[in-house]
Amino acid sequence: MAQKDYYAVLGVPSTATAEEIKKQYRRLAKEHHPDSNKGAVKSADRFKEISEAYQVLGDEKKRAQYDEMRRLGAFDGFAPRGARSSSRGGPPPGAAGGSYKFDEFDIGGLGGGLGDLFSSMFGGGAGARAQRAGPEQGQSVETTLEVPFKVAALGGKVPIELDVTEECATCKGSGAAKGSKISVCHECQGRGSISFGQGSFAVSRPCPACRGTGSVPAEACGTCGGAGEQRSHKKLLINVPVGVDTGSKIRLKGQGGRGQHGGANGDIMVTFQVKDDPTWSRDGLDLVAKAPVNVAQAALGSKVSVETLDEKRVSIKIPGGTPTGKRFRVRGHGIKKEGKHGDLIVEIEVMVPEKLSVDAERLMKEFAKAAGLEY
Repeated sequence: MAQKDYYAVLGVPSTATAEEIKKQYRRLAKEHHPDSNKGAVKSADRFKEISEAYQVLGDEKKRAQYDEMRRLGAFDGFAPRGARSSSRGGPPPGAAGGSYKFDEFDIGGLGGGLGDLFSSMFGGGAGARAQRAGPEQGQSVETTLEVPFKVAALGGKVPIELDVTEECATCKGSGAAKGSKISVCHECQGRGSISFGQGSFAVSRPCPACRGTGSVPAEACGTCGGAGEQRSHKKLLINVPVGVDTGSKIRLKGQGGRGQHGGANGDIMVTFQVKDDPTWSRDGLDLVAKAPVNVAQAALGSKVSVETLDEKRVSIKIPGGTPTGKRFRVRGHGIKKEGKHGDLIVEIEVMVPEKLSVDAERLMKEFAKAAGLEY
């Protein structure tokens, strides 16, 4: 069971609004993201800690459950004032006398007990593994992948690297060395959890001796140190569909963490983030490209050339008197997606020189005089 104060992890008060929590998470995630701190182990660990906290506090239902357990003193060391037992040894305010186990204590008619809530909130963990003898699905991972603009428009492949927790391939999750005898844990008598006093409550937590499995090997697995699971670094080549935009998602089924005890592998959910491009932008399936022209071209009319996605160039003729921001449509040179084909939108940008030569300045003054302009 997690024992971290997630409010302290994110650096927000317990009264923070959902928007304040979200804003703080984004700031911290950006600061400690592995892509911005190459090789920095502390930043990587901090990023995982921040993400774990936001998974709970960023979910309205999980946050409510977490706050209730926090109020009851289920997390040693940071329960709110007044949540623990009084100095006289009596129960917390509102609680009847006697001793309770959290896995038997129901909150607000949610069904199950706090033990069930711990498992649902924190993804199971060692205590949950002891309760489930059957196959378990591997860890599923969500990640954001930055994609170059052109790859997003035309489709392609982009490499990605991520870490997942999965069953140890050497011991198959048992935590035991090959041929090692496995015995019932004497500390918890095979239950996988132990109870101890917390004020007037008895709190049930995973057994530290067997890590919640209910059994201990005579010799621990040399690969995972007896944990039964290990971190795995995955390198994948992601197929980027044609025409994806920021926020588009794909699911890579079975590409996540290896399942435990014969369970199915987890999935990887990829959310695309399309990078800005200096040449193009998008408007649906239409491709927008700015075409710089000088004052003479805009005033007299001219031909302009613009690059397309397939690295070819198209030329258009603009009439005299074309202002900045005027758009011209070139059919069929936009983004192709699901049988539809966007257009290329050429947006004129009139460039004014910062400094004129002597002759250019004289001619410009003559032009202004002939046009009746004041300067």
